[in-house]
Amino acid sequence: MRQRKSAKSDAQQLDQHQNGHLSKFRKVFDPEASWDKDQLGDVLHWARQLMALVCGLIWGAIPLVGGVWFMLFLALSTGIIYCYYAMVLKVDEEEFGGHGALLQEGLFASVTLFLLLWTLVYSLAHF
Repeated sequence: MRQRKSAKSDAQQLDQHQNGHLSKFRKVFDPEASWDKDQLGDVLHWARQLMALVCGLIWGAIPLVGGVWFMLFLALSTGIIYCYYAMVLKVDEEEFGGHGALLQEGLFASVTLFLLLWTLVYSLAHF
């Protein structure tokens, strides 16, 4: 009897845990969701890291070289982050420290990841 209750309890906890992750994922695209500064910062940070990963792999695989492509990554990354928080989430940027604070979130880490992947993939694939 005790094992049945334990199994049911474990199944309910797993279901709640999975629903919790799904609700967090839905919140990422919900303009009605409420955000605190840390949550929004984390989402913007990881969105930038994902863009850096994808762009670094693509730039290195295509063999793109030069500062123009670096500037394109910065513009693309910044533009996507701006569109995301301003148009998709529709947050009031003044509540979170203004455009500068939101656009800077995760920037330096993403630039580092982008340059590392770009250089590594380019070097391994084309030399």
